[in-house]
Amino acid sequence: MKAPLDVLVAGAGPTGLALAAQLRTYGTTFRIVDRSLDRAHESRALAIQPRTLEALAPGVTDELVARGNPAMQLRMHLPHRVVRMQLFDIGLTDTAYPFLLLLSQAETESVLAEHLRGQDVDVERGTELHRMERTGSTVTCRLRHGDGTEESVEATYVVGCDGAHSTVRAQAGIGFEGYAYPQTFLLADLEVDGLEPGAVHTSLTGAGMQFFFPLGSPATWRLLAMRPPGAPDTEVDLRLLQEITDRYTSGRLALRDPVWTTDFRLHNRGAAHHRSGPFFLAGDAAHIHSPAGAQVMNTGIQDALNLGWKLALVCQGHAPEELLETYEAERAPVGRSVLRFTDRAFALGTSGNPVIRLARNRLAPRLAPLALRATGPRGRVFRTVSELGIHYRRSLASASGSRPPGRGPRAGDRLPDPPRGLQARTAGPGWHLLLAGPQHLWPDGQLAPVLAGRAAVLTVHRLGEQSPWPGVAHGLVRPDGYLGYVARGAGADAVSVYLDRWLRRV
Repeated sequence: MKAPLDVLVAGAGPTGLALAAQLRTYGTTFRIVDRSLDRAHESRALAIQPRTLEALAPGVTDELVARGNPAMQLRMHLPHRVVRMQLFDIGLTDTAYPFLLLLSQAETESVLAEHLRGQDVDVERGTELHRMERTGSTVTCRLRHGDGTEESVEATYVVGCDGAHSTVRAQAGIGFEGYAYPQTFLLADLEVDGLEPGAVHTSLTGAGMQFFFPLGSPATWRLLAMRPPGAPDTEVDLRLLQEITDRYTSGRLALRDPVWTTDFRLHNRGAAHHRSGPFFLAGDAAHIHSPAGAQVMNTGIQDALNLGWKLALVCQGHAPEELLETYEAERAPVGRSVLRFTDRAFALGTSGNPVIRLARNRLAPRLAPLALRATGPRGRVFRTVSELGIHYRRSLASASGSRPPGRGPRAGDRLPDPPRGLQARTAGPGWHLLLAGPQHLWPDGQLAPVLAGRAAVLTVHRLGEQSPWPGVAHGLVRPDGYLGYVARGAGADAVSVYLDRWLRRV
């Protein structure tokens, strides 16, 4: 009889692919299945946030940046003028990726899939998880293949990355609460005559907002617009798209050669829990919301990168089962925050309330140029939507020594990137112990007990006098790039206490 898999991953969109990549990094036994016969070839999601680029960096981010467009300009088309702005000249110095990368979901999935193939991982497409049942310490999963045959697979854990209609969520008995928005939206990948290339264009009118995003592939432009009140509720075709675009742009643009068109309604829903026993949810299976702020795909990928290393280390005996409890504790608040943020942004952009419409149609065009030129406020907004500000300070896995640093990052914060290259240095798998100060403060004999039984998953970095914190300091960087422990001073006793709880000796 075959030994159980460590993990069965259901769903091979960006979230499932990112999870599989991390499980493979740690040598975890897993399979990844998806009912679809092929990956996405439509653009769908089209922006990757800085925090996602940081987290995906090993082996993936360079290729994403090479294919995408990080140097974006904004053209806001107001009733009587066009406001031209740089989007990202806001002085972000603590990341190597101070921009929003425009890249279609199709390309993102392609890069992740190619990365997995390079690691000898095959995505099992045309294979559906249609039933699962707990049997003692494992889960019995029934897989149905494209030819109609079925297979029984045992797994210790099952992760549902299988979207809004998640089989894993439904069969785990996890509720999915929320509501649908009444508005209908239109999407299209197509060619547009009359648009300045290399910039995001938005038109603000009484009917709402329309966006054109430069894609490059599978078409030059992505159109996103709300179907205006009174517009015909007909099939999405070039004629309808042109008619609606004329309403937003006074007929100055000509649309042609659509590659993909669709219409859809948005939902704002969240799972009651991200975990139920051996079952976990990530991405759209856990939360679906408006695309305002380009949060959807990014939040899902970061769910996966928070969960993957925890599953891997627990399965390998390097971490206690308790570590898995931190997944929901850390990611559920992020999901709820994103749901609130996108809901408010969506309401401001689409509401028919007379007061909100007045503010949107009369005040916003006048205030937008001033707001966009204020790099300070833009920087704060960008840190929010870029997800650089996400932290896990309240997590059980975040702790400070008796002398926490007076300034700089706290336990639970992401590791910033000054000095530049610090993130890259700690991007390898496992935990990373950062030691600042002269060599004599950290003798090898003092560190030997800390490393004993952990050398395979704990790397020591001597920073010399270069420290991200003021004064002599030391800290532990988690495998997902967040600080689990920080302290001033020297001495390994407190570090050992922290590691004894979260990183077992093997």
